[in-house]
Amino acid sequence: MIRRWFRRPRARGAAPLAPLALPTLWGAAAVTWKLTCPLARQDDLATRVAGSAVFLAVGAGLLMGVFRSLRRELRQTRAVAQAAQQVLLRPLPPRLDGLSVAGTQLPAVPWAAVGGDLYEAVATPYGVRVIIGDVRGHGLAALGAVAAVLGSFREAAYEEPGLGGLLRRLDRALQRYVGERARDEGAGHPVPGSPSAEEFVTLLLLDIRHNGDVLVLNCGHPWPYRIGHDAELLAAGEPLPPLGAFPLPDTLPVRRCDRLLPGEALFLHTDGAGEARDAAGRFFPLEEVLGRVARRAPRTPAGVIEDVRAALLAHTGGRLTDDVAFVVVHDDRAPAQRVLVPARTGRPGPCRPRPTPSPR
Repeated sequence: MIRRWFRRPRARGAAPLAPLALPTLWGAAAVTWKLTCPLARQDDLATRVAGSAVFLAVGAGLLMGVFRSLRRELRQTRAVAQAAQQVLLRPLPPRLDGLSVAGTQLPAVPWAAVGGDLYEAVATPYGVRVIIGDVRGHGLAALGAVAAVLGSFREAAYEEPGLGGLLRRLDRALQRYVGERARDEGAGHPVPGSPSAEEFVTLLLLDIRHNGDVLVLNCGHPWPYRIGHDAELLAAGEPLPPLGAFPLPDTLPVRRCDRLLPGEALFLHTDGAGEARDAAGRFFPLEEVLGRVARRAPRTPAGVIEDVRAALLAHTGGRLTDDVAFVVVHDDRAPAQRVLVPARTGRPGPCRPRPTPSPR
């Protein structure tokens, strides 16, 4: 029993070295032959060619063994990283409370499944709540802030009745993360110019009610588009500063946007799409592409994302300088499935502010 217990560590460590066993034996044999065999000491051309061929074969075998071992370790490491990233930025459910949902991200870092962008959608007693955001920077360095904001949203979205309280919960979670990162950097508080002192997140929070009303709270993020017969930008007023850049004000301007009608969709994106350029420096025409997609029927969230994704990659030649995220929410509910609300004349107007007092 004791022998088997002591053998386990050696057995575990022997697997990565298995590809090196045969080249090592060949190398030992070649060195022994060179030092002890009288034929190896001859100076004729045939002996030199044979010795060079043997050593070349041994060197090639050693390199191939090391390459195979490193490739296997890289494959295992990549599988673990992808599994962890999928837990962090998990796939969106295809349907939420009568709404079809789809989302995707295009990281700027090759082979990464998650970058500096974040999104999530959940069905709560207050409606379907959607978040999309962009952490300062991109790539794996931004994963800490992504985890802090998404973890807080997945809990607070079910507990906070208003978007104002939800945003304050996200702000406190980000501040805790920044404080912990500052302590890891060796300071009790963020030092000006340090990475933790410049950590901020642009956010867009949406609350899609059962009657189709859409409430929005914007913190420095691009406004969404509504896709119906055409693509229309839903923007009004000035958004709040990015989360973490400044303290939140006492009154948060939650905006009540146009009602999402059956058959319409909301298109959410990060600024990586609007700022993407081609080789000539031209910006990606996002609104024009969405207009073409809107005139194409039938439209599904996954289809809209795929069309915009293909157009973006074609525009940039497949080279992205910043992470890009898309989220599409499509209203599949029939009018009879909606909650009855007082009738309103005409089509709802533009977004208008509806301040919410700070919770005491």
